[in-house]
Amino acid sequence: MTSELPRALEARRNHDIAEYALRLGDDALILCQRLCAWVTNAPTIEEDLALSNIALDLLGHARVLLGLSGRSDGTNRSDDDFAYRRTEREFHSALLLELSNGDFAATIARQLAYTHYTGLLYAELAASADEGLASFASRAAKEAEYHCLHASQWTVRLGLGTEESHRRMQAGLEHVWPYAAELFEDDDLTTRLDADGTAVAPARLRAAWEREVTEVLTEAGLTVPAPSWQATGGRSGLHTEAFAPLLAEFQSVFRQYPGGRW
Repeated sequence: MTSELPRALEARRNHDIAEYALRLGDDALILCQRLCAWVTNAPTIEEDLALSNIALDLLGHARVLLGLSGRSDGTNRSDDDFAYRRTEREFHSALLLELSNGDFAATIARQLAYTHYTGLLYAELAASADEGLASFASRAAKEAEYHCLHASQWTVRLGLGTEESHRRMQAGLEHVWPYAAELFEDDDLTTRLDADGTAVAPARLRAAWEREVTEVLTEAGLTVPAPSWQATGGRSGLHTEAFAPLLAEFQSVFRQYPGGRW
């Protein structure tokens, strides 16, 4: 009985790490797909390249995290297996990331919320007791810093720009803010992993996140939204109506040519 207990605990910890890595990987993968839609559609060529590079960074994050999830859960599923062979309910990304892009200001508002969250998260996760998570986060934190800077600079630029750019930026913030709350939801999984130093309980990041984004919005002359409701469900596989079309487009080539190589 005593020899079974450590094995059971180790199995549960590996399962927890797999689920945690899956959540973070899905976040990066879905936002990557959304940002790819800006290629050739951004307001300037320079911005086209900037959003493309951020999307590529997110794709790299997703590949590492999904691969880690497959190794941790014992199935050895690859990043492609996770990306192309799952159904809608099997994705555990936060709802914020699947929202339609809207106009450029709405996309920047989402970038502001997500990048400041990941900047704080990866900085702490770099000290994880799990070697795989720590290694990933120490590299991703540097890229997250650039992503934060990009979103913050555009927020200030639009907020202090024209009357129309200010109006659109404020509207974008009002639209995405109710969805940002889900990023900071704790549950039994994150509580267990936070307790043993493996992961970061998202709620611990919220105060610092609010300070950071409030500083940016104040500089931009914008108002911090105060939504009366908040979205939830993505971590449990419950998604908005925007998710199914996104996933259908993302998986269309794989579904049409399963097993194809080129």
